[in-house]
Amino acid sequence: MRLTRSDRSLLSDWWFTVDRAMLFAVLLLLIGGLVLSLAASPSVATRLGLDPFHFFKRHALLIAPAFLVIVGASLLSARMIRRASLAIFAVGLVLMVATLFFGEEIKGATRWLQFGGVSLQPSEITKPAFVVMCAWLFSETQTRDDVPSLPLAVAVYVAFVSLLVLQPDFGQAFLVTLVWGGLFFLAGLPLIWVGILGIGLLMGGMAAYLTVPHVAARIDRFINPAAGDTYQTDRAIEAFKNGGWFGTGPGEGTVKLVLPDSHADFIFAVVAEEFGLVACLAIVALFGFIVMRAMMRVRAESDVFIRLGAIGLAMLFGLQAIINMAVNVGLLPAKGMTLPFISYGGSSLLSMALTMGFVLSLTRRRPTAARLHESGGGAAPPSVSRGLKA
Repeated sequence: MRLTRSDRSLLSDWWFTVDRAMLFAVLLLLIGGLVLSLAASPSVATRLGLDPFHFFKRHALLIAPAFLVIVGASLLSARMIRRASLAIFAVGLVLMVATLFFGEEIKGATRWLQFGGVSLQPSEITKPAFVVMCAWLFSETQTRDDVPSLPLAVAVYVAFVSLLVLQPDFGQAFLVTLVWGGLFFLAGLPLIWVGILGIGLLMGGMAAYLTVPHVAARIDRFINPAAGDTYQTDRAIEAFKNGGWFGTGPGEGTVKLVLPDSHADFIFAVVAEEFGLVACLAIVALFGFIVMRAMMRVRAESDVFIRLGAIGLAMLFGLQAIINMAVNVGLLPAKGMTLPFISYGGSSLLSMALTMGFVLSLTRRRPTAARLHESGGGAAPPSVSRGLKA
């Protein structure tokens, strides 16, 4: 079937308005993650007594659903994204509460629910919805005085982060705090509140250090490697040294044989050893291109929600990648955070698919009148059209 600009079908409209360069970059990461899973996961599966291709097969099964989520979400209007995010966020919070009582404990954390042999990490699926909700509420602070948008944004943040801390998942709490603070700043709210947020973040980090032993141990090892076991970080850095510029070759890496999370949190180290720094820089460039492309597409956007939503989701995507890669090279303490689209993890893969689907939707090029209609205001001016309605 040939798509033409004269064709007014949903698919044709999507194809000629979506950012195809960004879509192609996202698909490269999605396919690259499958290839790299084949390189990194067999050694982990073998150590666990599983079929060598166990993790690869599970990763491959999720590629098609992830692609459908990306395309499906990118077809949504701004109003539909808000509605979907409200529903996802509400259900996600309920499931996060359920994990505290019925969740499966893994490595001292209770973050997963089991559904018929399938593990789901509710916090991952809730993240993009959280960002959209905050962008929506922050956009309302600029247009309406009759709705307590800022207190609601604070309440949404406190509810989500509190549940993350109770799991505990301090890495994700740190990530969403950075995104929330970034949106707060971009919304043009008083700088004094940004300072208060920074102080609160420092106090929260100090409280975690003083009250949670494994957090204190990770920070102590990061500051003073001699203070404890730095096995994973040491092996990851060794992989970078072994790989050099062009790597040892596919399947020829040795560090992955002894690195416990080489298919997940430390897959970037496997890339470094087998494919070299050139491949690592290519991955960094892809992430950078996607984030900058999203921000450039909405820099002149008049709809505050669309602008904040696209930038916030791009920040979520980019910061998560930065944190993962920084951990791999020893610039941050180990946090147990995946590399978007590359690391193994079904919940993370679908979460990032939803994130980028939303970004592709919000950055689509539509006539101004169409954007106003999709935002929920018909032909009214932007200052009137951005009411607090889903």
